[in-house]
Amino acid sequence: MKKISEGILLSEVKEKCILRLTLNDPDNKNSLSEEMLLKLSQNIKEASFKKSIKVIVIAAKGDVFCSGHNLKEITAARNHKDNGAEYFKDLFDKCSLLMQSIVNCSKPVIAEVCGIATAAGCQLVASCDLAISSKSSKFATPGVNLGLFCSTPMVALSRNVAKKDAMKMLLTGDMIDSHEAKRISLINDYVSSENLTSTVMELANKIAEKSSKTVKIGKEAFYNQVELSLSDAYKYTSNVMAENTMNDDAKEGISSFIDKRKPTWNDD
Repeated sequence: MKKISEGILLSEVKEKCILRLTLNDPDNKNSLSEEMLLKLSQNIKEASFKKSIKVIVIAAKGDVFCSGHNLKEITAARNHKDNGAEYFKDLFDKCSLLMQSIVNCSKPVIAEVCGIATAAGCQLVASCDLAISSKSSKFATPGVNLGLFCSTPMVALSRNVAKKDAMKMLLTGDMIDSHEAKRISLINDYVSSENLTSTVMELANKIAEKSSKTVKIGKEAFYNQVELSLSDAYKYTSNVMAENTMNDDAKEGISSFIDKRKPTWNDD
């Protein structure tokens, strides 16, 4: 394990190729403050270009995974001459860019959720490629209760769960438990708190064993095709697969399968 940085975001590389980013601001419920948004964005952007990193895990310290935006910062911004208008636009733009950077990151990103994830914190979970939570975790988009509809969290939520399930969360602001979160596909699975990290790391290591080049191609293609019509999606993915087949790792993978041996990926 190599520790890289400390502060409100802990960044450490485990088992040589898995980057764990841990929200470390439990006193502020691991809110997505300006500083937290900046640090998360920087780390994800840097990891996306590092060949040594194969999987990213986003976790948190404390009993709240992430409470969303820092409401104290939002309240303080109302004292600006424009009542905070410019600050609010910039804040939500930065958050939206962070969520897009997770989707566009060349590495798979897994949310390790131990505790409560609300508003933009729930958005963070939905934006990750995979999500595993503790059995006791809960999720909500409660902005409607505060007079501030969770419009940006809605983007990630509505792209991961069925429309009526998303609208119920958005319109009621009610908490849902891990069982319901799994049912609506907000998360992949839930386990006991004691087994959460080991379960996530087992999943991360399984993915890390794959060809990084192939995973990158697949993740990019997944998010590109999902917004296309059926015919356009098949046209696009047919081209992707044809190009993918020409890669050395595809040749090696097919040969190793035929030869009944473990493949040696060319990840350099």
